[in-house]
Order: sequence, then C-alpha cells, then structure tokens
Amino acid sequence: MASLANVEHRNQEATCYVGNLDPSVTEDLIVELFTQIGRVNSVHMPKDKLTGLHSGYGFVEFLDVTDADYAIQIMSMVKLFSRPMRVSKSSLDKKTGSGSLDVGANLFIGNLDPSDVDEKLLYDTFSAFGTIIKPPKIMRDDMTNQSKGFGFVSFDAFEASDLAIECMNNQFLCNRQITVQYAFKKASSPNGEGNDMVAEGGRGPSGMPERHGSRAERMLAAANPHREFLSTKTGLGGTGIQKTPNTLFATSASARGIGGAGGPMGGGIPSMPPPPPLPPGLPPGMTSMQSGIPMPPPPPPLPPQPQGMPPPPPPPMHPPQPPGMGMPPPPPPPPPPLP
Repeated sequence: MASLANVEHRNQEATCYVGNLDPSVTEDLIVELFTQIGRVNSVHMPKDKLTGLHSGYGFVEFLDVTDADYAIQIMSMVKLFSRPMRVSKSSLDKKTGSGSLDVGANLFIGNLDPSDVDEKLLYDTFSAFGTIIKPPKIMRDDMTNQSKGFGFVSFDAFEASDLAIECMNNQFLCNRQITVQYAFKKASSPNGEGNDMVAEGGRGPSGMPERHGSRAERMLAAANPHREFLSTKTGLGGTGIQKTPNTLFATSASARGIGGAGGPMGGGIPSMPPPPPLPPGLPPGMTSMQSGIPMPPPPPPLPPQPQGMPPPPPPPMHPPQPPGMGMPPPPPPPPPPLP
C-alpha cells in the first residue's frame, strides 16, 4: 500500500513496526488485522526484488498517534500463523530505541511447563511489572521446536525486574513452581559479540559466572540519557517509557492495601466489622443473621358480631339420625304354640 518513495513522508510517531512475520502474511492481512485497532493510513512490507517475498517485517501507519500506541499495547506478542508478532514504534531507532534501554535488567525464568507456557504467556504475565523492551525468549529445541523449560525476559529498569523477582519467584505458573532470578551476563566472543539469551555467560573478576543486577549496572542505568529522552518524547515524564497493557486498569498497591500494616500478609486490608448486637426480646439461640429477618405480622382479629342477634348455636356433638337410618329393627316375636 505504500512505496519506498513515500516512506520518508510517513508520520513516524503514528507508525508501528511489525516484526517476526510469517512468510504467508500479506499486506492485505495486515490491513485487515490492524484496522480492528484504528484507522490505517498505509502498510508497507519491504520485499526482495528477486523473489518478491517480504523480509519478515513491515510498517503500519495510522491516522492517529493514539491508535498506534494502542496497537503496540494490544497486538504485541499476538500469534499470527503460530509466530508472535513484535510491535513497536518505528521511530525508535538503534540510538534512541529499545536497544538503548537494555540496561541489564534481564531475568532468567526456569522450570516452565513445556506444553502450556509460551512467549505470549510470559509477556502477559511479566508485563504487569514494567515495560518489556524485547519479546520474551523461550529456549527451544532446534529439531522439534519443543520448549526446554526456561526463558528470558528483559525490562527497561531494575525497579521492574526487582519487583518481578519479588512477586514471581517460587510462584506457580501453569501448575509449576517457577524460578525467577537475574540471568547470567552474556559471554563475549572473540569478535566482541555475545548472546544475551544464555543460561551461563560472562564471568566476573573472581572467575565465577556473573549475573545481571550488579551495583555497577544499576548506576549506569540510573544515568542512562536515553531514558530521559524517551520519557520526554512520550510525555510520560521521568517515571517510565511507555504504558504496559496489564497495568492500564490495575489498581495501585496503596488502593489494594498492599504494603501497609493492619492486614493479614502485611497489607492494609481492613478486617470484617463485628456483627450487630441482638435486639432485645430474642431467644438466646437465635443468631444475628436470623435476627436480621423481620418476623411476620400477627393475623388480623375477627370482625365483631352485630348487636341484637343471638350467637349461633354450637353444632351438636351427635346429630340426629333420620328415619330408616342407624341400627336395624329388632326381629319379630316367635309364633304362639299350637293347641
């Protein structure tokens, strides 16, 4: 729907980058899918000049910036032809984009159910704690594509990763007690590159494997200038980069009474009020629930008898039997003797 000549004229703030697309995905399918979010202005999927196949990604331009932000929140990690889509703002390049937000808040998620837990479930579960800067990664077998039972999640801030560890470590996900901790740092290769998604990686000064979340990483993350740039760019101040889908309608911890005193689990959950006292005149065995049920009113009195008329006689105990009714007659007397 859009040519390369029109790419530079796109509204970058209202354009979404859609990646990890299956070869079967077409521009018409992308238009039909993202039209459910908002008004689509154009769709461009770069294609190979020889084969005519797209490169596995595309750009969706909306008429409104709000629709683009909503598409990122709703469509990210949604599976299309069994492949989770990666949806982000196209205006985020390598210098000011999500790659610069990789401060080292990378978590290792272990003991995952291989059949029930996928990347979408990890995204929906952990995006409640903060902004996930890259799609969650579940390590799979190269031959069978079966999950190996562990994966990785990367946040844009250590506050979010610390909260995720505090809330999710040793909790149950799909009937399995998962392990949430900081991942090992990536091992540097001779050419200076490394794989961030590894179970064991770089080693510290003592020669032992070193995990993310060190004090040095936290100091560098606090002084990251790209966080302030993107916070100003998105108008969210210095508190965050973007809104996460699972926290849009969530109540705050103070509103839920979590973290205060006075509740069971250390929260400020108010206790149940005592039952009201029993009203006077009730028997001791009646409960407060029974006392709350009103008693039925007494029956109305009988109407008074009119003056000057005698009362009706009482009904006889044994009414008289009519003739021919009752006991049979006695037998006739015997005949007189013959002379």
